[in-house]
Amino acid sequence: MEEVRNQQIILQNYVNGFPKESDMLLITSSAINLNLPEASNAVLLKNLYLSCDPYMRGRMSKSQGSYFDSFTPGSPIGGLGVAKVVDSTHSNFKKGDLVWGGIRWEEYSIINDPQILFKIEDTDVPLSYYTGILGMPGLTAYVGFYEICAPKKGEYVFVSAASGAVGQLVGQFAKLSGCYVVGSAGTKEKVDLLKNKFGFDEAFNYKEEQDLDAALKRYFPDGIDIYFENVGGKMLEAVLSNMRINGRISVCGMISQYNLEQGEGVHNLSQLIAKDVRMQGFLVSRYFHMLPKYFEMIMPLIKQGKICYIEDFAEGLESAPAALVGLFSGRNVGKQVVAVARE
Repeated sequence: MEEVRNQQIILQNYVNGFPKESDMLLITSSAINLNLPEASNAVLLKNLYLSCDPYMRGRMSKSQGSYFDSFTPGSPIGGLGVAKVVDSTHSNFKKGDLVWGGIRWEEYSIINDPQILFKIEDTDVPLSYYTGILGMPGLTAYVGFYEICAPKKGEYVFVSAASGAVGQLVGQFAKLSGCYVVGSAGTKEKVDLLKNKFGFDEAFNYKEEQDLDAALKRYFPDGIDIYFENVGGKMLEAVLSNMRINGRISVCGMISQYNLEQGEGVHNLSQLIAKDVRMQGFLVSRYFHMLPKYFEMIMPLIKQGKICYIEDFAEGLESAPAALVGLFSGRNVGKQVVAVARE
């Protein structure tokens, strides 16, 4: 029976404030057997691509009402990714299957309860897409925009953190729906991408704006119908002042708040009342049943070249800590992926 040494990225200890690369450590664990015991009802995976996602920051702290369990210090970090089945004693998977879903940050993973593993049926697209446009971020964009905000042609849409894995898709979905869409990002390069690559009508660098409320009034003189929320804090407060009657806000994330010991308050929530605005948060894990419907929409758009999707690759498991930390300073351009092995 073949055995291999397994490299892993572990969390050294719980994190306060901004995460650092040194909060994580690359180790070589004890040998792992590449043949599973017959009665194990498990799946052994060779991990190919890891997804770096902002929600993982909450799991690096001791659980304080987070919607996911905390990571365990000294154990491999968990997340989403793409993998190949090396061995399986589970009836839903066989050796050689390609899958995406919940894995761990290591070269090989034994998954004893593969409830959040999905078999990859379509391999005519890059496998890494299943960390993004065909994975959790893509479904997030779809649910938050179409199911929660129910766009109508001609509406005014604002997307914050618009060049990220989710935002870049929301903007393009808005254009496909006949909406006017503006995005915000943190560098000139990203602003150019939004306008020239993703087809946003306008975009601005929020770091160059002294007054976010004034900036939004400049780009939305008639107000905002739909806001896809990725940032929170001061951006949300500025948006609330600029929403139109019967506006909708889909709350996907609040990345500006994740590393603060004390979150910022939003002082104008009464705007929700005055303007009949509906603001709804959601967890995409509750919408996995919609994957077939989403795939039916998105696959033809990808294959016909009607959707542009940008990935930012970090090569090798050892690069994963820097890639994850980089999310919180805006270092990535597009969806941040770690390539552990390209098969």
